Amino acid sequence: MIHQDPTWKERYADRLETAAQAIRNIEPGRRIFIGSGASVPSSLVDALVTDGQHLHDNPVVHLLTLGPAPYVAEGLESRFRHTAFFIGPNTRDAVQEGRADFMPVFLSEIPRLIASRRVRVDVALIQLSPPDRHGYMSMGVSVDCVRSAFEYADLVIAEINPHMPRTLGDSVVHIDRIHHLVAVDRPLPELDAVELDQVALGIGRNVASLIPDGATLQLGIGKIPDAVLASIDDRHDLGVHTEMFSDGVVRLVEAGIINGRRKTLLPGKLVTSFVMGTQKLYDWVHDNPSVEMRPSQFTNDPVVIARNERMIAINSALNVDLTGQVAADTLMGRFFSGIGGQVDFIRGAARAHNGKPIIALPSTAKGGTLSRIRPVLEEGAGMVTSRGDVHYVVTEYGVAHLWGRSIRERAMALIEVAHPDFRAELLAAAKGRRYVFADQDLPTAGRQREQPRALALEDGSRVWLRAIRPHEAESLRSLVEQLRDPTLRLAFLGRNGEPDEGAPTPLAELDGSQGDAIVALDEDGEGPDAFVGLARYDVDPATRMADILVMVHQNWRGRQLGKMLVRRLYDLAKARGLSGLRASLSAGNKPMLALLYDSGLPFTGKLRGGAWRLKVRFDKRRDVTTTGE
Repeated sequence: MIHQDPTWKERYADRLETAAQAIRNIEPGRRIFIGSGASVPSSLVDALVTDGQHLHDNPVVHLLTLGPAPYVAEGLESRFRHTAFFIGPNTRDAVQEGRADFMPVFLSEIPRLIASRRVRVDVALIQLSPPDRHGYMSMGVSVDCVRSAFEYADLVIAEINPHMPRTLGDSVVHIDRIHHLVAVDRPLPELDAVELDQVALGIGRNVASLIPDGATLQLGIGKIPDAVLASIDDRHDLGVHTEMFSDGVVRLVEAGIINGRRKTLLPGKLVTSFVMGTQKLYDWVHDNPSVEMRPSQFTNDPVVIARNERMIAINSALNVDLTGQVAADTLMGRFFSGIGGQVDFIRGAARAHNGKPIIALPSTAKGGTLSRIRPVLEEGAGMVTSRGDVHYVVTEYGVAHLWGRSIRERAMALIEVAHPDFRAELLAAAKGRRYVFADQDLPTAGRQREQPRALALEDGSRVWLRAIRPHEAESLRSLVEQLRDPTLRLAFLGRNGEPDEGAPTPLAELDGSQGDAIVALDEDGEGPDAFVGLARYDVDPATRMADILVMVHQNWRGRQLGKMLVRRLYDLAKARGLSGLRASLSAGNKPMLALLYDSGLPFTGKLRGGAWRLKVRFDKRRDVTTTGE
């Protein structure tokens, strides 16, 4: 309904009251909803305690709020009983001490609980921007479940604050929907950016290796989201569909990296349900048509999320066990935060075309004394995301890809990204639980890993190059099986079963001194189908020469990927102090001969016994020549 009545200003003036006067309109026993995040109506919250002596048995519900929560103070239990949809620092002690409750619930479902009266909201205390010339106000920085509370409450009391930005989307309300108004003039509470340490930056780089151009991002607040945003300056045409964002997004929008051009749902729009950050962020979202505020039943609906192609959901965790179960709302057996939107976005991204659901966490806690990768979740831990939902787990030590993998493969992948100080302990626990083979070895310790790096091919497509991970050898079989020659297949994958004299070392056991292997992955790929190239070298200890093998998926040939893999092997082997590269090719292997020639490296070659013997030494610079003998 569109209001055009010019007399709204009179009604506005008639409804202005002090906070104390407004609170006296609340009846005992009525459930009170308080606005979320930086939109918390602090004057009304204070008056609830100081001027609400007539209140008793009044339940109080809300998401995380910034600032004090005086209604959970000791001694007020007979007046107020708080239930947290998500536990914040201001209510955590009360929940853990039993003076307040916690409701485990997906953020996407809170509006439906309110609408269905399963969670009845009688009174909504909210904060709004000043009205425009038509009498419309904005919910500003928090729409999330505030919209539903506002729509279904019998009594709505609103602070009107000139510091509240006017945001667009599904955020406007008319004066006629508000029963009592309280004028305030107070800056919104801020969240300052945290300083990024080396652990966070390592996690950020590893997560960034999973983000392609044109991706749509879901991020939260804190070190890990900030570190991810700091690691994607070389991306193009990123979008945002999230439950919330903070200041880091603004920098990438202003740099043109986030523009939403390739979004498949609401292109050009940064879709969110709330924002929290600094005053700069609040100023930036004010009247900004690129910011689309939507309630959480829209932003967090997995079906809606899945409509975003290349949806990258990045969520944090407190612990992950060796099977992939994620604990995110409890710490040491006590309720700590909440379910929030993690499962909503993990499931939505998993169903999106080329989507990637990611769980990111530091490898240790308590100053490095505890591993966050655990054999099992501790007693009392809340399993928020099931092992069946988890695709990627990222720490500062790498990426564990769990989707479609057995418990044995999952355990080894997670051990590899655990802190090195805890890997032996985790492997022993995995053996004790029969997750892995009794003779399973640890991933090679101290290995110099090839860090993920983006590689642009000559046709404009892009792949990621990185080190092979021990648990991926089986997944690479579908790539290597394209080779018709069984000897070549063995040469790439290494031996199976009992060791044979002179057999190539399995990919999982290469440690840099024996050899190394790198893979190329389609930036949009998932699972085994993501592998589009593989290159390895094996070191001859007598000569310190590296014997190389390169293969490219048949659908990726002709894009110059092979020669780039060769050049990367050259750089790795040279950096490790080897003498040079060499390759043995059958006389009829013209594609590989051309690949080495096109690499631009100074190979020399001789034809002996129907096979080419090519080599390049790092201590000599000669042009490529081919001679026959």
